[in-house]
Amino acid sequence: MIFWLLLLSITGLFTYYIVQRSVSSITRIPIWLLWLVMMLPALVWTGWILLNGPDARIPAALLFGPFLISPVLYWLLVQWGRPPRPATAEAAAEPSPQQPEPDPKAPLRPIDRQEEATLQNCFPWSVYYLQNLEYRPQALICRGQLRSSPEVAYRTIRENIEAQFGDRFLVLFQEGLNGKPFFALVPNAQAQRDPADQADGKPERRLGRSLGLFAATLLTTCLGGAILMERFTTGAAADEPLASNLSFDLPTLLTGLPYAIAILLILGGRELANFWVARRYGLRVSYPYFIPVPPMAVFPFGTFGALLQRRSPVPHRRALFDIGLTGSMVSFLISLPILLWGLAQSQPIQRTAESGIFRFESFNPHGSLLLAVLSKLALGSAFTADTALRLHPVAVAGCIGIVITALNLMPVGQLDGGQIVHAMFGQRMGALIGQVARLLVLLLSLVQQELLLWAVLLFLLPAVDAPTLNDVSELDNLRDFLGLAALTLLIVILLPPPPSLAQLLGIAG
Repeated sequence: MIFWLLLLSITGLFTYYIVQRSVSSITRIPIWLLWLVMMLPALVWTGWILLNGPDARIPAALLFGPFLISPVLYWLLVQWGRPPRPATAEAAAEPSPQQPEPDPKAPLRPIDRQEEATLQNCFPWSVYYLQNLEYRPQALICRGQLRSSPEVAYRTIRENIEAQFGDRFLVLFQEGLNGKPFFALVPNAQAQRDPADQADGKPERRLGRSLGLFAATLLTTCLGGAILMERFTTGAAADEPLASNLSFDLPTLLTGLPYAIAILLILGGRELANFWVARRYGLRVSYPYFIPVPPMAVFPFGTFGALLQRRSPVPHRRALFDIGLTGSMVSFLISLPILLWGLAQSQPIQRTAESGIFRFESFNPHGSLLLAVLSKLALGSAFTADTALRLHPVAVAGCIGIVITALNLMPVGQLDGGQIVHAMFGQRMGALIGQVARLLVLLLSLVQQELLLWAVLLFLLPAVDAPTLNDVSELDNLRDFLGLAALTLLIVILLPPPPSLAQLLGIAG
């Protein structure tokens, strides 16, 4: 029960952060109310689990009802709380006397007739034939006809606007609902914040903060690894108390060091790969920040992962794809040898009804094609249809790496998979794929109850990813192929081996 309460708390904090970042500037509805609506499925499902136990099957009405009601109610509240828009374009362009200093949430600064003529000259008719300008509360929309390739049009017009207006605007190239691309000029809030941001957070200070969090996470993961090693050697279950002789001195911490190194390699490799790709495309990102957590009996892993803070928009869909793909693939490639070695050190035991993919003292890899194949490679004839595993702590780290890879490859919102499908198919189609993926995972959780937690987390994520500056240019064939391969890897991790392959591996039930 403590585990579910802890999970609900973490999910609640994460959801509040997402809601505050996504809609606080566009609606007057209190954030706590929107958060409560978003958390409705998690609250209902967690309440059922606390009252009836984790093994009780949730009724279909409680499973699907909150899932269907929550997004509709959330959307209605956001729309109801939107501030009224100016009735005319001229009203939208009027400056606000109460905002003497630039504010990214304030209406766009007006442009006079001379600046409007200058702006029109930034659109060569042979590249993008400008037809009209539309003033919006926070953007200036430039509509016309595209007469060249999207890459040439965006590069040419962006350079022309920067030459005339400097860094006053961010130039976005989007695809409208009618399928026609348009340009949008929005205030460059980053240019306004740069001096204060640089004064507040110097590179040396940020690096020191990152290294400090890494050192703290190394300590907590060593403690967590010592707990996992104690349970591995004694055969204790997750809900059993630790042995009384477990003391966190130096020899004990050293027993947890292999797990700590393995998990930090997986998490650090992912974030460093994302950091390198982002810097390669000129994005402003923070150093990787590890999140240390004191290990507990119900959550002995010592960390909640690592993250990067992105401080500038992604320039185009190609960069979005590379950022989304690289981190997941690097963490997966690091996880593979770690998991293979850890599985070889694990102990085969009798498979029971309590065995599961998240029970490391009785781990059941038969529900995943990838995990079943890796277990067979590591254990050979010792791995059969009736075999479960008592995982070595290094194998636990490898499994966490595979789980992180699969979760991030989900084609939803700002997850790596969501960025990949956005880059491949466009923002609107990517959002549609995300909605379908969330529904499929929810349906799959009826068969594999371990995926119910994933369904809850995916539902709490926004389905729409933020657009890139040039969101019209498409990917090349190689990236399309790699994107399909990444989505295939997700399927290989999630789905069980087909009967013919299970028979070939000698693990058919």
